[in-house]
Formats: sequence, C-alpha cells, structure tokens
Amino acid sequence: MSFLFGSRSSKTFKPKKNIPEGSHQYELLKHAEATLGSGNLRQAVMLPEGEDLNEWIAVNTVDFFNQINMLYGTITEFCTETSCSVMSAGPRYEYHWADGTNIKKPIKCSAPKYIDYLMTWVQDQLDDETLFPSKIGVPFPKNFMSVAKTILKRLFRVYAHIYHQHFDSVMQLQEEAHLNTSFKHFIFFVQVPLFNTSRNVKCLKMNVMVLYGGFYMPPRM
Repeated sequence: MSFLFGSRSSKTFKPKKNIPEGSHQYELLKHAEATLGSGNLRQAVMLPEGEDLNEWIAVNTVDFFNQINMLYGTITEFCTETSCSVMSAGPRYEYHWADGTNIKKPIKCSAPKYIDYLMTWVQDQLDDETLFPSKIGVPFPKNFMSVAKTILKRLFRVYAHIYHQHFDSVMQLQEEAHLNTSFKHFIFFVQVPLFNTSRNVKCLKMNVMVLYGGFYMPPRM
C-alpha cells in the first residue's frame, strides 16, 4: 500500500506494477488501503463480502510485489555481490534460483542476482494476462492459486534476506517501521484460512519463527 511509505523516497528496484484506474481490481485495492489505513491489519486481509477470491488474491499479490520492490530498492547499495555473495536468510536458510523455464536446475547465486531473477520472474507472471487477467469477465486459470502461492513464497525470501542481512541498514535509514508494517501485513495475508493448507506456507511460518527468534523484536500480531 503506497500510503505505508508516506513521503519517503519512491525509489524502486523494478518498475512498479500498476493496477489500471477504473478497473474493479483498482476498486478492491482502494478498499484494502482504506481498511489497512484504519489500523486493522487482520480485517484488511480478509476477502470482502461478495468479491471473487482469485481477484482479491491477485490484487494483494501485485501490492506485495510493489511493497517489497520499494523496500528492497531502499537498500540495494548495501546488498552487493561482495557483501551478499549468497542469497540467504541466516546460516540455516540458503536459496538457490530456478524458474523452471530459463533456469531449470537450481543455481547458487548472490543475493542481488537472485532477487533480480526473482523480481523479474514475478513481474513477468503479473504482466501475463492469461495468469493475472485485468479485464472484467476474463477467467483466472485453473492453476492460478498454485501460481500465487509460489509467488508469495518466493517474495517472502526477500523479506527474510532484508531482516537477516540488512536490518542494521534499514534502521540506519529509519525505515524499520515501514518494513515491519509491510511484513506484518504480508504474514497476516498468508495466514488466512485459504493458505493454511499449503505445505509451502507452513514452511513460511517456520521461517517467521526463526526471524522472530533471531535478532529483532517483531511487531505484536
């Protein structure tokens, strides 16, 4: 949500993904922003009555991409090939990249390279009208839920990397409140009943516990 970041720098790592004004998805985004602005994060992630579940997930997935894109954009100067030669979230979690198309076998790479691969891949998914249709009446594909879960699982890794490797820099920039609020919003969203049956999201919860038990005091949930 853009208002989370107030008047701070609009620098992003990748171009922001915009939802067309006047579309129903844009209306859903504004509804979510209004609810989130009230301070009730739990309510902000719940499906509005009468709305399509896939459309709601699509809108929020785009929004989380934009949030993480902006958050990572603020610390790119600290996340380099030298400082982050491996994409990790502490000593127990190392991430290797594969997209199943261009890179089929997982490869070990630096954090900036991994995140570049990741955000480019997510952007391609979001721009694909067969996966994320933006026009009214165009159905979502049968595998949409699986695609959305994979995107969210991978976006989580950027949060994890920022917290474990760059939280000192985030505090230096006085951006910790924005990061914590965005992360809290993300965790509430992936913990709604829709996602609780996913093995991948159960894995996310374990990672969250590691984050919380590590080095910073999380926002109360």
